[in-house]
Order: sequence, then structure tokens, then C-alpha cells
Amino acid sequence: MRANYLSKQDIKITLHYLGYIMAGIGLILILPITVDLIYGELIYLNGLIPPISSILLGYIFVRKFRKYDKLRFKHGMLISSVAWLWAGFVAAIIMMLTIDISFLDAFFENLSAWTGSGLTLISDVEALPMSILFLRSLEQWIGGLGVVIIFISILIKPGTSAFKLYKSEAREDKIKPNIKNTLKRTIEIYLVYTALGIFLYILAGLSIFDSINLTFTTISTGGMSIKNANVGFYQNNIVYLITIFLMILGATSFTVHYKMLKGNGKTILKDIQFQFMIIAIIISTILILLIANIAPMNVIFHVVSAITTTGANIVPSSELASIAPASLIIIMILMLIGGSSGSTVGAMKIIRIVTFLKSINLTVTNLISPENRVVKTKIKGKPITESEMKESTSYISVYLFFLLVSWIIMAFFTNDPFNALFDTASTIGNVGLSTGVINEGLNPIAKILLIFLMWIGRLEIIPVLLTFKIGIETFEHAYKVFKKSTKRRIKRLIS
Repeated sequence: MRANYLSKQDIKITLHYLGYIMAGIGLILILPITVDLIYGELIYLNGLIPPISSILLGYIFVRKFRKYDKLRFKHGMLISSVAWLWAGFVAAIIMMLTIDISFLDAFFENLSAWTGSGLTLISDVEALPMSILFLRSLEQWIGGLGVVIIFISILIKPGTSAFKLYKSEAREDKIKPNIKNTLKRTIEIYLVYTALGIFLYILAGLSIFDSINLTFTTISTGGMSIKNANVGFYQNNIVYLITIFLMILGATSFTVHYKMLKGNGKTILKDIQFQFMIIAIIISTILILLIANIAPMNVIFHVVSAITTTGANIVPSSELASIAPASLIIIMILMLIGGSSGSTVGAMKIIRIVTFLKSINLTVTNLISPENRVVKTKIKGKPITESEMKESTSYISVYLFFLLVSWIIMAFFTNDPFNALFDTASTIGNVGLSTGVINEGLNPIAKILLIFLMWIGRLEIIPVLLTFKIGIETFEHAYKVFKKSTKRRIKRLIS
């Protein structure tokens, strides 16, 4: 049986691969200096120290521990968990050096951007320097694909190690047999859609800066805007429709996009997750229109924003909180479901929901079927294995457990149970729609809880739980070793 605690060799292996990601994060976080220089702000120069330090530290880890490259699955999980926190930490220091903000709020802001949660504690984002606005958008765009994924595609050689890091970030879809080629194609598709989004927004009359930022935050399903009124600032139905289109693109599996771009246009219509998403959008829109007196554009925009976990909005949080509770419950359910697996979205993912519903149907069918009859269940002709059904059921159970516990804590700090539930569901699903209970004045403990939820939501919980398990077992092992060595010393002193 393999030990689950971290040995010295495990730590060196982890630091070696983490070094690549630290260097990559540093390089990405240097880029906003271009915006700073273009607009003549000269404020981001102070913020260059953290990313340069990240590059140097990463380089040291890569070089010093280059012999330790036998990556195991537990290393991948640990690297992935730490990488997202490191990205948030470095960016938080940048923000502290360039604007007036506390570390906790800066860490919240940047982890929210990296994870695509899109929640903000800053009341007047339009007062921020252009470079900081671009920083937030860039983090969402990179985070949409995954902090680890981006850098293993560029810096790490193909092979088993790359695949383990790929899986550690809750991804298993493969466009090509080779992970490096899969990532290459994924990035190419992402770049094509990003260019398309920028082009469409410019045609709609937006400035180049706004077009770039809005595309970055939409195709990544991040939703953190450069405007106080979010997408509603533009008061333009064409902009709203382009945003809806990009949100759906971002919430559709990259495997489906690849097949579609290769010439098989019917693939997207045959995809069970895409079908589920479109049907859910149509049914939810009709139900909310029947329940509440809201403009159709407002309804469909927020329905799409919820199920794609983008969190973009065209009405203020106060107005969203005031609509019929039944309508908010529908939006909340969509936020819990999320979009397609293998896309940029958060939440539980459609394929898990479909698998879970199929497993319930199988259980009921088995109860009423004659003895010895073998009943199988399929999704689009493909058999579902028992392990897949167990995985979906287990994940949904764990997800809802964290949601329930976090909701109770948030209700205590906000004294607003219903809106606390809505915002908690939005946070753990990396959505970003809010009723207003998440703000700068929130209790620090509640902010830390929300940071934790954004983190585990983006990594799909399991890597974080494994990281904690490894940490606890490492501490227990270190304590036992310390205890034994202390006893030996005492015996030597006595004798």
C-alpha cells in the first residue's frame, strides 16, 4: 500500500512541476503593463515585482528539482490545488501595490477572476486603472481554460505527466489521443472564438478596449465586467445577443466545437449536453415569463448567464433580488446544473445531471423488473457504467453538502437566508450572479468562506479534498517521527 503522506521526494516532485506553472503565471501577469503604457497610467510598474518574483522562483524550482520528474496522481492533485491559490496570491499582491485595497479583498477579487466566478467586492470598478481592469479580464480568459492546462500545453513535455496534470484539473475529454495535441487544438478553438467575439463587438460599436475585455470575460464564462452596470452598461440589444451567443459557445464542449469546425456541423445538434442546455434555456425562459413581469431580453439573458455559469447581467443586483422568488429559484437551479463538461463552465455539469437521472431511472426500473433480468442504461446509445453512475451520484452529494453547510454560515452572517442561498450557489458554481449580499462590507470570515468555495468549485472539490487528506496524513506522519525521535533522545539522556 502506497503512503499518502508527502515524503521529501514527493515535495521535490511537486515543486518541480509547480515551478513551470509559477513561471507561466508570472509571464501572464506581466502582460497588463502593455495596457498601462498605452494609456500612460504608469501605475502597473510597481506591480511587476510579484510576477517577476514568481518567474524567478518557478525557474529555481524547475532547475533545482529537475531530476525529480516521476509524477504520480497525488502530485497532480496537489499541484493543481496550489497553483490556483498561487495565481490568486501573486495577482493580489499586484493589486495591493497598485490600488488601495486590503489583501483579503484583493485575494477575493483575483481568485474570483481566475476561477471565472465573476463576483466582485469593488463597488466602483470604473474608477480602477485600465491596466487593473485588463488584469481581471485576462485572469478570467486564462482561467477559463485552466491555469494548469495552459502551461502544461506550452511548458511540459507530452506523456504521462501531462495527462496526470490534465486530469488533476477535473478534465478528461480528449480531442486527440495525445494530451499535448488535445490542448493545442483546444487553445486554437479558444483563440478563434475570442477573435470572433472581439470582431463582433467592434461591429456592434464598442471600443477596442471594451471589445477585448468583454470577449475575454464572456467566452471564458467569467462575467466579471469592466463596467459597474456589467453588460447592462451598453443598453444595446445587439451587444446582449452577441454576449448570449458567446456564453453558449463557452459552455459547449471543446470536443463538440472541434468536430463541428472539422465540417461535421450536425455534431452540436446531436450532443446530449448541448440539447439539454438549449431545452433548459427555452423551458426556463417560458416559465419565468409566465411567473414574473420582466422584459423577455432580461429573462433570456439571465437564464443563459446562469446555466452557462457566466454571471454576466444587464440589471443591477438589487433589481435581480426583487424579482419573484420562484423565478430566482429557477435561475438558482440553472446555476447548480451548469453547462457542458469539457467547456469553460463551473457548477455540477450537465453530463453528471443526465447520468444521475439515468441512474435513478435504472434503480426504479430494476425494482419493478422481473428477477434475473439484466437492465442496462445508455446515453445516446453509449452504455453508462456503474462507476460513472457512482461518480456522478457521489459528486452531486458532496457538492450539495458543501452548498448546504456554506449556506447556513452565510445566512448567519447576512441575516438573509434566501439571498444567501442564491449567492452561495452562485459562488460554489463559479457563476457570479448576485442579489447583493456579497459586498465589501461582508464579514471577513464570510469572505474567506467564499474564497474557499470559489476554489473548490473550480477544481470540482475532489482535488482539494485529496490535498487536505494528504496534508493531514503528512502532519500525522511528521508527528509520529518527531515523537519517536524525542523518545530516543530521552532514553539516551537517561542512560
